[in-house]
Amino acid sequence: MEKTILTLEDLEAEAASFVNVLKPNSESATLVTLSGELGAGKTAFTKAVANALGVEETVTSPTFVLEKIYLLPRKLGGETPKFSRMIHIDAYRLEKGSDLAPLGFDEFMQDVSNLILLEWPEKVVDAIPNPSKKISLIALPDGSRTISYD
Repeated sequence: MEKTILTLEDLEAEAASFVNVLKPNSESATLVTLSGELGAGKTAFTKAVANALGVEETVTSPTFVLEKIYLLPRKLGGETPKFSRMIHIDAYRLEKGSDLAPLGFDEFMQDVSNLILLEWPEKVVDAIPNPSKKISLIALPDGSRTISYD
């Protein structure tokens, strides 16, 4: 499925829709990969997902710290959340899949209550399982974005 995102408000609405239909895995963490060139909107989409999940703190790119972990509210709109933590990993600076190990990636993957959003999966493809969802973002010359889901 492919959609065109014209504004930040559209991106936030798309992320909220994505969160609503995303189902947790029953045997491991839910892994969502985000691919696209620099500036394509990977972190902006992650921020919008975090907002839809009730994260109140400022979500920033983990490019230099590599990962950030956000505890999700126990109740969101009166409902029990699907996930307890959102883990945002930016693999841009990693050289190989084994570089994920010091970040605790394998342990995070064992917890079914984790949602892992991984930017630049092509950098670590040899160390990640098949993701629950693959998202690709493309920035267009007019400032809009194309988002594709696999």
